[in-house]
Amino acid sequence: MAAPLAVNSGASLWGPYKNIWTTVENALLKRQPEAVHVLDLLLKKHKPDFISLFKNPAKSPQQHEKIQKAGTEGIAIKGQQGTRLLPESLIKEAFILSDLFSIGEVAAVELLLAGEHQQPHFPGLTRGLVAVLLYWDGKRCIANSLCTLIQSRKGKTFTMDLSPEVESMTTRFTTDLMDSGLTQKILTLVSQIDVNSEFDRLQKERGLGNEKHRKEVSDLIKESRQSLAESLFSWACQTPLNKDDTLLLIGHLEKVSVEADGTLNSVNLHLLMALLYCFDVSFLEQGTEDRDELMQTTPLLAEKQYVAAVHQRLQDPQPWKLSGLQATVRLAWALALRGVSQLTEVTALAEFTEADEALAEMAVGGNAFLFLTDAVVGSDIFSQEEFFIRRIHTLVTDFLTRMPMKVKQLRNRAEEDARLIHMSLQMGNEPPTSLRRDLEHVMLLIAELYKKDPFHLELALEFWCPTEPLQNTTLMGSYLGVAHQRPPQRQVLLSKFVRQISDLLPPTLYIPYLKMLQGLATGPQCAHYCFSFLKANGGSHAENLQAGSPVSWDHFFHSLMLYHEHLRKDIPSADIIHHRHPPLRGITQREMDGLLAFLHLTTTVIEWSESARLALCEHSQWTPVIVMLGLLQCSIPPVLKAEVLKTLTAFGKSPEIAASLWQSLEHTQILQTVRPTGQRQAAGIEVELNEIESRAEEYPLTRAFCNLIGTLVESYFPANLGAGLRAPGFEPYLQFLRDTVFLRFRTRAYRRAAEKWEVAEAVLDVFYKLLRDYEPQPEDFVEQYVEMQGEEKAAYKPPGFSLMHHLLNESPMLELCLSLLEEGVIQLDTYTSFPGKKHLEQAVSCCFMLLNLTLQKENLFMDLLRESHLALIVTPLEQLLQGINPRSKKVDHVVNIARYLYHGTSNPELAFESAKILCRISSNGNIQAKLVGDFTQDPKVSQKLMAGFVECLDSEESEEVTNPLEDLEEERKLSTVHHETKIHILNLLITSLEMKSPNLALYLLGFELKKPVSTTNLQDSGVLGFPRTCLHSVLDMLKNGTDGRSGPVAVVESPHLAELCYQVIHQLCACADTSGPTMRYLRTSQDFLVTQLHHLPFSVKGHEISALNQMSWLMKTVSIELRITSLNRQRSHTLRLLNLLLDDVPVRPYLADGESGMEDDSRIVNAFLHFDTSSKVRRKILSILDSINFTQEIPEPLQLDFFDRVLIEQVITNCEHKDRSGQTVCNVKLLRRVLVAEVNALQGMAAIGQRPLLLEEINTILQYAVERNKMFQCLHAKRHALESWRQLAEIILTACPQDLIQAEQRQLIIRDLLQDLHDKILDDDATKDLMPVVAGAVFTLTVHLSQSIRTEQKQPMNALGGNQSQYVLMLDGSFAAPPGKDTLSAGFTSIGDSSLHMILRKLLEFILKTGGGLQRVRAHLYGALLYYLQIAQRPDEPDTLESANKTMWERLTAPEDVFSKLQRDNLTIFESYGAALMEVICRDSCDGREIGRMLALALLDRIVCVDKQQQWLVYLSNSGYLQALVDSLAQDDVILQNLLNPQPPLLKALYIYESKMAFLTRVAKSQQGALELLRTGVIIRLAQCQVYDMRPDTDQHGLYGMRDTPVFIPAPLERYRQILLPALQLCQVILTSSTAQHLQVAGQVLQFLIAHSDTIHAILRSKEGSLGSLQELAILTGIISKAALPEVVGDMASVLNEGPMVELHGHVGRFQRLCLSLLNRFGGSDKLRQLNLQDDGSHVDGVSTKDDMELAMQQICSNVMEYCHTLMLQNSPNLKQMVCLFTPSLTESSSGSRDTSRIEIRFPVTEAQTSLFPSWRLPGLGIVLSLLKQCSGDFFTYYDIHRQSVSKLQNVEQLPPDEIKELCQSETPVGVDKISTTQKYLLARRRLVKLINSRAKLLSVCCYIIETCLFILWRHLEYYLLQCTPNDSQDSLFSNASFTSRRFQDTLNGDRNTDLRAPNKLSQQDIEMLQREGANLFGESLQKRLLDIESMYCKVRSRHSFIQALLRRIRGLLRVSRA
Repeated sequence: MAAPLAVNSGASLWGPYKNIWTTVENALLKRQPEAVHVLDLLLKKHKPDFISLFKNPAKSPQQHEKIQKAGTEGIAIKGQQGTRLLPESLIKEAFILSDLFSIGEVAAVELLLAGEHQQPHFPGLTRGLVAVLLYWDGKRCIANSLCTLIQSRKGKTFTMDLSPEVESMTTRFTTDLMDSGLTQKILTLVSQIDVNSEFDRLQKERGLGNEKHRKEVSDLIKESRQSLAESLFSWACQTPLNKDDTLLLIGHLEKVSVEADGTLNSVNLHLLMALLYCFDVSFLEQGTEDRDELMQTTPLLAEKQYVAAVHQRLQDPQPWKLSGLQATVRLAWALALRGVSQLTEVTALAEFTEADEALAEMAVGGNAFLFLTDAVVGSDIFSQEEFFIRRIHTLVTDFLTRMPMKVKQLRNRAEEDARLIHMSLQMGNEPPTSLRRDLEHVMLLIAELYKKDPFHLELALEFWCPTEPLQNTTLMGSYLGVAHQRPPQRQVLLSKFVRQISDLLPPTLYIPYLKMLQGLATGPQCAHYCFSFLKANGGSHAENLQAGSPVSWDHFFHSLMLYHEHLRKDIPSADIIHHRHPPLRGITQREMDGLLAFLHLTTTVIEWSESARLALCEHSQWTPVIVMLGLLQCSIPPVLKAEVLKTLTAFGKSPEIAASLWQSLEHTQILQTVRPTGQRQAAGIEVELNEIESRAEEYPLTRAFCNLIGTLVESYFPANLGAGLRAPGFEPYLQFLRDTVFLRFRTRAYRRAAEKWEVAEAVLDVFYKLLRDYEPQPEDFVEQYVEMQGEEKAAYKPPGFSLMHHLLNESPMLELCLSLLEEGVIQLDTYTSFPGKKHLEQAVSCCFMLLNLTLQKENLFMDLLRESHLALIVTPLEQLLQGINPRSKKVDHVVNIARYLYHGTSNPELAFESAKILCRISSNGNIQAKLVGDFTQDPKVSQKLMAGFVECLDSEESEEVTNPLEDLEEERKLSTVHHETKIHILNLLITSLEMKSPNLALYLLGFELKKPVSTTNLQDSGVLGFPRTCLHSVLDMLKNGTDGRSGPVAVVESPHLAELCYQVIHQLCACADTSGPTMRYLRTSQDFLVTQLHHLPFSVKGHEISALNQMSWLMKTVSIELRITSLNRQRSHTLRLLNLLLDDVPVRPYLADGESGMEDDSRIVNAFLHFDTSSKVRRKILSILDSINFTQEIPEPLQLDFFDRVLIEQVITNCEHKDRSGQTVCNVKLLRRVLVAEVNALQGMAAIGQRPLLLEEINTILQYAVERNKMFQCLHAKRHALESWRQLAEIILTACPQDLIQAEQRQLIIRDLLQDLHDKILDDDATKDLMPVVAGAVFTLTVHLSQSIRTEQKQPMNALGGNQSQYVLMLDGSFAAPPGKDTLSAGFTSIGDSSLHMILRKLLEFILKTGGGLQRVRAHLYGALLYYLQIAQRPDEPDTLESANKTMWERLTAPEDVFSKLQRDNLTIFESYGAALMEVICRDSCDGREIGRMLALALLDRIVCVDKQQQWLVYLSNSGYLQALVDSLAQDDVILQNLLNPQPPLLKALYIYESKMAFLTRVAKSQQGALELLRTGVIIRLAQCQVYDMRPDTDQHGLYGMRDTPVFIPAPLERYRQILLPALQLCQVILTSSTAQHLQVAGQVLQFLIAHSDTIHAILRSKEGSLGSLQELAILTGIISKAALPEVVGDMASVLNEGPMVELHGHVGRFQRLCLSLLNRFGGSDKLRQLNLQDDGSHVDGVSTKDDMELAMQQICSNVMEYCHTLMLQNSPNLKQMVCLFTPSLTESSSGSRDTSRIEIRFPVTEAQTSLFPSWRLPGLGIVLSLLKQCSGDFFTYYDIHRQSVSKLQNVEQLPPDEIKELCQSETPVGVDKISTTQKYLLARRRLVKLINSRAKLLSVCCYIIETCLFILWRHLEYYLLQCTPNDSQDSLFSNASFTSRRFQDTLNGDRNTDLRAPNKLSQQDIEMLQREGANLFGESLQKRLLDIESMYCKVRSRHSFIQALLRRIRGLLRVSRA
């Protein structure tokens, strides 16, 4: 049974052929090596398709039936499972298609399905119409492939420079095809396929759509025929056809006819040329090395039958359909026989070679030359094919050289005919009509053949044999080489032909001969020879003295002068000027033709040769310019005037001539600019146009005048044209061109329709040139006046100014331009050719360019206008384009402009100009929304516009050109235009995307415009009716080639384009609105990023800037994708990208791209565990970094001979501007204009002589500017790429889930990145411009390395006992592990200490490399260093209160732990860099940018902290940096005072101050440091600062912790605390550190306190309960407790006098009283504390604030108790003498009980003040007892929390999720839900460690308070109960109690003391009550609690029984009964 029918979804009649053509193109035209193998396979596979060329699969009944049933049974489709049901409509269409093209039904279905699939590419067409296109496109592809394969054959005419293997492959393949009868097939197809008949068939079946579809179908059919004919032509060029094929070809040509215009069509022309190449034996003469081989392969020489058969066929008298064609072929055959007959080797063909003369005679008789001229050379296609031109050139020159007798015969006949005609004329008869004009035809053929030379071949050089040896060897003839070598025979013969005819030239041949010369003068060298020839022919030669040859300059210019003389006499007087009736006598028609011919010749010569131009112009006798201008004033026909003007135009190409030509024009008044008084009507060219030309309906003169002005304007623009006769300026000319020519051109009548557009083009071209060269200058906007015949007249503005003014207003000119644009697009939409189409396109192009220039210059123009006082009104052009179109009554100007994009394939230049304008307009945000409205208003137009944009982007013909300054051939030019159009459209998208929506980009990229943009659902084109948009085009451009190994094709072939595409994609992903839809589409439908990333890094030779930018945009997009997928937890997506970027193990080849999930997970694990170095590859993220080259070449400085270098540098700087990407580059075009203008301004012969040298030097300067720009762009691109790379690396490390990269792998990656970065930047050649980015990246990477190492704490030990620290960091593994603990260090060998040391060294080298500048860079590096140093910092370990088990010996002998080892190594590395490093860091800490100073200070802080040898400290103090820092506090003081204003300036100063104080505090922590600081006088400096006295008032509303919304700038009070606290902390630290000078320091601190005593009192009295005030109090009480002491006061007494001493006592006393009063507040009842805690409990991040407040309160109590303790000890010399600080009352408040109120125990040092403060009472002992109770209670609370936290820490994993979340939230308040579980555990642990440690601190403070309270209680009780004598007994209270030390009493006033002692009495009753209450209050429970505390806590802390001993004593005291 036969296999079931299956349909190929790619359409077997289209898909495979398209594929073949693409492969052929890639392999043979683009020369891609990888395509060659594919081509070989395809050719083998599809050989039958080539053999059965264009043959369709036949219809069959089975297929018919199968398709008939497909509607119900379905049909199988290849590559898809199951069957697909076809709709009825499709089946019907399939049968129609099958009949239409006679193809199999299945093939028809395939075409329709393919059409359906391709429909989005052809908006507006049905699938059937698309199928028709695909059918013919398949045919075109196979024909093109065949043609290209044949062209690549090895052969005799041309080569494609392919490798020998490819050449032999294609040659073999095509030879096989030829052997199977290719020629026959091609000729049959060419005659069968006919556009008209095909169209008729299609028309019948409605197979033709709109005009565009018709044009596309017809183009495809034509191209298919053309390619078939071209295949045969290429074959014949390379290998002549064999006998049968040649005869077939001749047979085909016999039946050929010409087109309507008398030329052969393209197909027949190719076939004729194929035959001519078969007869080509020119290789015999050339004598190349492969001559013999070619002779064997040429059938003409090798086969006798060939010659016989062909000869017989051509001698057949039977006439062909075209006799001229028959004659041409006979001529070629005759010449071939003549060529063969000259060979000695070939004798067998003698019988045929004899017949060459006869054949040639037949050919000439058959008018071969006339046919060649009209039908062959006259064809448009002829000049587009180089090998046509070469073959006809060979044909003509062979005839002239190989058949000299025939040529002589023609000459003789021509002379004879001339005589006959002369005689007839003499006798007055009609000349005979039967005369032959063969020689004339030869001349005209030569004229036409060489007139156009598009390939710059200069084949006509063979006709010139130089008479004089030329100095310039490049001007030699066709025998290039040695200068004086004898020319070849051929050249001598041809040259003789030209000269001999001129000697005795019959009059009838005069004009043809001049035409021939004109053809032969085409090209720079030919023109030079022709000039010399005509000069030599003149009368200077002796034999020609009497008249000279009529073919010479002498003769011609002499004649012109005579005509001028003769006609000038006929000019009537000025009054009766009537140009309408020119006098009859003058120039006859024959004379006129002669004149025109000579003018044409002159024009050609001087156009091509500048030397000829100057020589003719400066010739004293000829004075051609003057004579011609004179002739123009005479009465001669407009045609002749037009030719004269054309010749003048050619002269005007030289600036030197142009300058004088302007003056002469003005003088002769060709255009009347000055009207003499009394003249009634205008004269000159205006009259000619309005009266003569308009009547004749032909306008040659006007066009010529426009061209003349256009050329002159370009060559030399006159500054003061017409000065002296009229107001100087160009305005009259512009007015004429604008008002008379341009504005009226549409209303005039035209005999020749095309001329209308020629006029428009000519005049618009002048406008364009004027506007192009105009730069708005400030002086243009000032009215200039000139003196004219005694009165002042306003001077004219520059023409550019006038044009700008007209184009920036709704002027008739602008209206006409826009109307022209509309008319142009309407005409193009018809897709038909019409007369003047080319000129209309040029006119439209000029309109576009005018608008473009206006848009370009309008901003500067309007800016200057605003600044001036000129009364002009202008409107920006983009707004004028929003005006209403008077024809359509709609706002559609911009739509009309955009419609040109729809014609991008047929009119690329217009589409390019249109895209340029749209791109310019789009930069205006206000217009975007309007444009979107205009574009989408009409759905049909909208669809067409979208299709236009897409078509331009999809165009495959674009090509990027590396050097835009080169001249390109036409094809390359077009492909460049296509490319530039794409660039402009992409720039339009990029610009628009930056605007608010709706904007053009959203419309063009397919986003929603009516709904919110983010709701768009992007689809592939065609899915759910989604149209094909620019987004699809952009993605297709980037996708092309990603499936191969070489990567995206666009990256290599059009790098700049690819760069913009990536930028568009990035912008879409980065913009909030478009990001979601775009990224979803890229991820799901396209898998875009993964496929693109595979091919990074891109490296494109010569395009590194673009490659870097492409990578930048792509990396940025990948960063966004990683971030988004991580946030959305799309793990598999994130993981695939990470694997791609980070894997260093080669990817297993069988792992398909699409697979992910588990396999990927396991793969990444495996990748990390196998450290098999042999199979490692470089990580992609590192190879991307490698591709960024950190070195930058700087262009060589200019070496100039003429220009001044400094000035040129200045000019280059002035020409700088910001380009699209925001970088500053030099505008090279502007620079060139400036320099060329400078050169043109030079006058005189010397300047003309040096002009070439000057221009050469200008080129050097421009080259330098280009290189300079390239350098800037290159740096910018590198910076951009590095930034993007950094962003990608940062995103990988921060945003991606941590668990996707294992910890050790993470560190390895960071280490690799850091090392590579450092190596690249530390290279000597690395540029400093990249340092900032690198430093930023180094900072981030170091942060992550540090975090990664620090957060890698292993799980807590199972048991918390033992002497093992609870956490072991991963870091341990890299160092010696503790003995016997191998298990702990396992698995961390990936990054050892050596790597860390390496990183540190590189960091320090980097810091030193930055030198003195680049402080911002160093700031980053300091940050990195700080993070690096953190690695060696011991982490917070939980204080489990059990660490005291180790003995001191165990601690001393324990092995060095990892942290101290790393710290020690770090220090060694720091020291190795010596003073240089110290100097840099210290200098930065004192000076420079704020952030740099802060970081430098922080770094110093860190280093000083670990520097045990204190070398840095010594350096700091010796080099004076420490002193400088301290001294700078004085300046800070002034700035800080300003910061306390309610609205402060920047807070930078505050941060600097805080950093400085933190550093000084760090220095003060060591004894040596404190000593150094004392030397610098830091405390005295602080005492002098006034800012501390400026304490702001407390804000009543924010009393409890500032409940207002938190703001970034803190309130004044907060700021004040930020200033004060550091100073207090510094004092505290210095007090603690300095042991040796303790009293001296304490004295200074006391002075500081006294200096700011008001502030201190305010703080001590403050009732505020916020955290800040509590912390103030805590530090302050700490300082007072160490400084305001008797011994310090005593120490100061030695230096103070009595007065200050009293004051001092007063201050100290007040401090003491205020401190003691704090006990009432914090040690008393719990009310205040509870209130505070509740109030703040809910505040911000509750837990910590509450903890801190609690700690601060406990510290206040602790400090006050310590103060009491010290006072008691210092004031009591022995146990007998005792200072009582508390009254013997055990109730809480001192004023609470009746008894205590009258007891006033004297407070030390207060006696002098008592009377001042009568209300002052001492606190009772009750306070102390209450504090004791309270602390013992708190202790247990804290202890329980501490134990719970420790147990939680041990079992973090077992905690409930809510609790984990709560713990995490107090660490990081936001984003907890997004982080992974492991990270949550880490955060929870960190939080628990903080909790444990804060509780441990609280416990130690509590314990201290308890012990101090007990001690004070015991001392007081002992005194009251044992030593005090009650006042009932006679002893005074003071007999054994001394309240004050002796010294103090000396200074006090005795009288007052005695007064105060009286009431201080204590009765027996009080003492008994004290004992009674004491025994009650000090009960069992309290004692038990205190003993428990001792056993639980104090024993661990090793002070074994202090509490116990005190308790015992107190118990004893309270039990003692008093007798």
